[in-house]
Amino acid sequence: MNEDIPALPQRHVFSVSELNNSVKRLLEHQFPAIWLEAEISNLVQPRSGHLYLTLKDDQSQLRSAMFRGNNIRLPFQPKDGMQVLVRGRLSLFAPRGDYQLIIDHMEEAGLGALQRAFEQLKAKLGAEGLFEADRKQPVPTRPRRIGVVTSATGAAIHDILSVLKRRFPLTEVVLYPSLVQGREAVNALCQAIAAANRRNECDVLIVGRGGGSLEDLWCFNDEQVARAITASKLPVVSAVGHETDFTIADFVADVRAPTPSAAAELLSADGRELLDKLSGFQTWLTEHLRRRLMEQQQTLDWLSRQLKHPGKRLQEHSRRLEELEWRLRQSIQRTLQLQQNQLHSARIRLHNQSPGMQINTLAKDIAQLEARLKRGFSQHAGNRSTQLQHLAQRLNTVSPLATLSRGYSITKTRENTILRSSDQVQRGDTIRTQLHQGALICTVEQTEKPQ
Repeated sequence: MNEDIPALPQRHVFSVSELNNSVKRLLEHQFPAIWLEAEISNLVQPRSGHLYLTLKDDQSQLRSAMFRGNNIRLPFQPKDGMQVLVRGRLSLFAPRGDYQLIIDHMEEAGLGALQRAFEQLKAKLGAEGLFEADRKQPVPTRPRRIGVVTSATGAAIHDILSVLKRRFPLTEVVLYPSLVQGREAVNALCQAIAAANRRNECDVLIVGRGGGSLEDLWCFNDEQVARAITASKLPVVSAVGHETDFTIADFVADVRAPTPSAAAELLSADGRELLDKLSGFQTWLTEHLRRRLMEQQQTLDWLSRQLKHPGKRLQEHSRRLEELEWRLRQSIQRTLQLQQNQLHSARIRLHNQSPGMQINTLAKDIAQLEARLKRGFSQHAGNRSTQLQHLAQRLNTVSPLATLSRGYSITKTRENTILRSSDQVQRGDTIRTQLHQGALICTVEQTEKPQ
């Protein structure tokens, strides 16, 4: 009967701590980092430096905490009722089972949203290459006519006109009036920039306005305005707000000026400096003309001294002609004398090179060579005779015959071998003794051993 009852599944019984820890791990794994926009309430900041608060909207609330290591970098003081944008991770405080958000970053909601939009658009346009230096146009340093896109009643146009009036009043200014704040300002700015390019009556364009909050300047962070500036055929100088304000228009413009006044300073020449340069040029030109006139006067004086009466000039030319005639005759005479000398030298060379002269010369040379040959042969024969006598004397000195003449003799065996020892023969051998005159044929009777 018990076999008909199905077995119940095995169940797992959680403890409260185990359940809370499991939920904590699940939350931290599923929501490691989230952004949340909400209103601060129940803000508590104990002496530890941590922040404990509740984030809420009109329907729900969430316990939150921001520890001291993160909140010491906050650029503002959080307060109840403040709208903030936070980043953090969801967790659960296991001892009490409280579900909470651990915050690591906090910023004011309004400004934070605008800043995020600014950074996103900046990254987008930067990736398209709109900020690159190689696409920017050169801005003229002394434009004849400057176009200004700004409010007709704002402080920017007055500042620009004031600077131009002070520095270079001859510069012409064309105003393209536009809204510079609010939702409608974007279209107004784009239309004004397009109109300036269509009319093409200016050398450069200033686009900007005076200072204000981030919200006031926000139209210059709009993508449409940025692309209108990029598409402008006229060089664009961005002059938005104060020196510390940066907008997207500053990055896409060809040149950024910190303020509208600075833009006017950048595009205008200093009138006083130009007047000083003109004064310097005037001084230089005056001095140059004075020196030039003096040089011309000196040249005129010299030419006037060189100017002579025609009769005197004729006399000088006549004397010059006579001198040239005399020099010509002298030259002809020298040339004739030179030719005669050369002819005489040629005759002498021709006479010396005639066959008869050459035969006589060669005969004399042969006679001299024959005499030299005889003298040389006689001297050579004498030298050879003397050398022969010396050699005969030296040969006679070492000759065996000379040795024999002094009483020595040479004894040889029958095989004509010179005897140097008594061991070379035996008794009864025939030997031959050569004397100075004649020889002896002997038979060995007895030999003596050498001592």
